[in-house]
This record gives sequence, structure tokens and C-alpha cells, in this order.
Amino acid sequence: MHVEVVTAAVEGIVDEAVVRRLAKHAGLEMGSVYGKNGKDHLRQRIRGYNNAARFSLWIILVDLNFEAECAPPLRNSWLPQPADKMCFRVAVRKVESWLLGDRERIANFLRVQSVSIPPSPDALPDPRDAMVALAAQSRRPDIREDMLPRPGSGRPIGPAYTSRMIEFVENYWRPEVAARSSDSLRRCLRRLGEIARGRQ
Repeated sequence: MHVEVVTAAVEGIVDEAVVRRLAKHAGLEMGSVYGKNGKDHLRQRIRGYNNAARFSLWIILVDLNFEAECAPPLRNSWLPQPADKMCFRVAVRKVESWLLGDRERIANFLRVQSVSIPPSPDALPDPRDAMVALAAQSRRPDIREDMLPRPGSGRPIGPAYTSRMIEFVENYWRPEVAARSSDSLRRCLRRLGEIARGRQ
């Protein structure tokens, strides 16, 4: 059976882990992953990526952050005319909202009570801050050590925050479950499924 290959471009390495997991979920083979050098880097290259998506499958994932009130204005400003094979998706407001959507697994991973996990992660003003706040409640000292910022560091996350998030995505995260709580993820899965089936 022929498996379609999808190429990706993302902001960072947690996003790379997420798109690899999404590609697998959609039955696609992951090809090269470009970017991983921040949002401005992606935006400067979006036209070239879109041109490539005239001929082969592409997924580009960016965070909404506070650039717009919702995803459509950001999509329209970045890519008003996406190519047929392009899946350009926006995580509302950061990709952590998609991870928080799998409430049972993230609660188990962080060793916190499931009732602590926000039921509507797309509505959070900053899902990464919410993830760090949950890690602060963890019953596991190593989770707190890895994910919480060091006092005086000036950083919003801990030294091994990124590697912990990648560990969760690769080994525990269920996109189809998370999509029930995150509309932006649900839309991403639907679009990926469409291009995987050749329905542009």
C-alpha cells in the first residue's frame, strides 16, 4: 500500500514532535521538517513552502499567541491562498493547548489530579503558563525540577521543559482524544485527513 509523505515546517522542536505524531495518526509518512527556528523564520519562508505544496503534501504549524483574536485572521495574513496540498494550521493559543486536551494522559504524566486540567484549553490566555502551573502541583519532584523555571533565571520554563513535552507527545499523547477538547486541533486533524485522502 502506498503511503503519502508529508513535509513540515514548525516553530520549534516540541511542534516537530506534535506534527510527527499527527502525521502518524493520519497514516502519513513524515518527511523533512523545516524551520525549528521561531515564528519569524517561518513567516519569511512561507511563500516558498506554499509553492512546494502545489506538488507535494505539506503541514505548517504555528502558534496563535496574541497575534490575532482567533486563527482565521492569522491564516489569512500569512497565507491568503494556500496551495491544494497545504495544511496550514494554527494552535490556539499555543501548541500546549493541544497537549492539555488529552486531560487523562497529561494528568497522569504530570502526576496531578485530572480535575486540575482545564476543560477548554483553547480558551486559555497562555497554555504554556498553564502547563508550568500544573507541573508546580506535581507529586513528582523530578517533574517539578525539570519543568519549573529556576529562581532568578528570567526564563518562563524549566531546563528540561521541552524534553518533557516531547516525551509526553511521543509516548502518551492521543490526538483523537485531545481533539474533543481543542477545536483548533480537531480542525487540524480534519484537514490532515482530507489531504491524506487526496481531497483538496
